[in-house]
Amino acid sequence: MNTNDKSAFVAIVGKPNVGKSSILNRLMGQKIAIVSSKPQTTRNRITGVLTKGEYQIVFFDTPGMHKPKNTLGKYMVRSVNESVGGVDCCMLVVEAGKEPSPADLSLIEKFKTMEMPAILAINKIDMLKEKDVLMKQILTYSKLYDFEAVVPVSAQDGSGIDELFEELKKQASEGGHFFDDDTLTDQPERVIVAEIIREKILRLCDKEIPHGTAVLIEKMKTRDNGILDIDATIFCERETHKRIIIGKNGAMLKKISTYARQDIERFFDCKVFLQTWIKVKEDWRNRAQLVQNFGYDERNFD
Repeated sequence: MNTNDKSAFVAIVGKPNVGKSSILNRLMGQKIAIVSSKPQTTRNRITGVLTKGEYQIVFFDTPGMHKPKNTLGKYMVRSVNESVGGVDCCMLVVEAGKEPSPADLSLIEKFKTMEMPAILAINKIDMLKEKDVLMKQILTYSKLYDFEAVVPVSAQDGSGIDELFEELKKQASEGGHFFDDDTLTDQPERVIVAEIIREKILRLCDKEIPHGTAVLIEKMKTRDNGILDIDATIFCERETHKRIIIGKNGAMLKKISTYARQDIERFFDCKVFLQTWIKVKEDWRNRAQLVQNFGYDERNFD
């Protein structure tokens, strides 16, 4: 172990759909977290491990802070609360040109209570037409909390990402690296595969399918010739959703499977044979046992 090696644990927090996962993926240089235009896409705390030279930053990409509507929602909010504790720094992600939301203010109150070092990342600056709006926003947030740094970024085109990493490095302390230097994530491979498939469903089915989908990896085995066999079951809440995911003559499911297979092959750097099935589990998001079965929590719900 190099005695000069430094590490920091960073929780990425913010309200839904501000680009937390996109920023993580941009920092990592490849897709670790699921990205979709729909809010509340991230369910598990995806840990990305970024090692550059002597610095290792371990990221927790949390679900968006929102008012829970079901059992799954309660788990997601608790996941955020747990992430804010036990880290060296929080990175609050907000959208350029927007006023602080109740969720932002709630998180800032947590920072104050815990005296938590926090970096403010203002995302989607590429969407802003007038830059003076950004200056006003920086001033507004700076009055709310004494942030370690305020960094305007665009996860879309990568601007500001290097500057953001430089600020994150300042939060690292000596004591070695917690993960091997070539580690990208501590998520089990099955979780990564399930999230990739779920992302394709959300992207390709767009507004027709709500968040009532989960993916369970039934089998994941490598053949002697190096091909990775994966069997996945997609669960949805209604028969109508099942029909949409299958599509006319199975066209949509084929598209989902093809796009997912391509991403999985890129991630694992091997040939993949992916088979997908669909089952209906009505109201699964309000059934704690099913939520646990789909890998979202190991403990009982309140």
